[in-house]
Amino acid sequence: MVSKATHSAKEIGERYEFDIEELGSDGDHVHILVSAPPRYAPSRVMQVIKSITGRMMFKQFPEIKEQLWGGELWSDGGFVGTVGQTMGLENMKRYIQRQGNKDKNYDLRKFLT
Repeated sequence: MVSKATHSAKEIGERYEFDIEELGSDGDHVHILVSAPPRYAPSRVMQVIKSITGRMMFKQFPEIKEQLWGGELWSDGGFVGTVGQTMGLENMKRYIQRQGNKDKNYDLRKFLT
């Protein structure tokens, strides 16, 4: 199912001119590194990805709707940040790639340059 969500996110990227740089899952949450045209606010990028992936996943796997709390794939809200001087692009990619890694002896601060 994660591979289907990844594929869905990449389809959305092509449609909206988003570049899905990295995608990682850690159990109950997802990290997505997206490059988007400046005409899209970061919160709008998140809204588009969550809305369309939710519809695509429910169409492909209708049975999961019954298993989810409240029948929603995504919770309300989320976190949106930008990559800048403190957390460079390559460090952010490495952090996302580590999602789901059994070695939990790391945190975001270790990836700061």
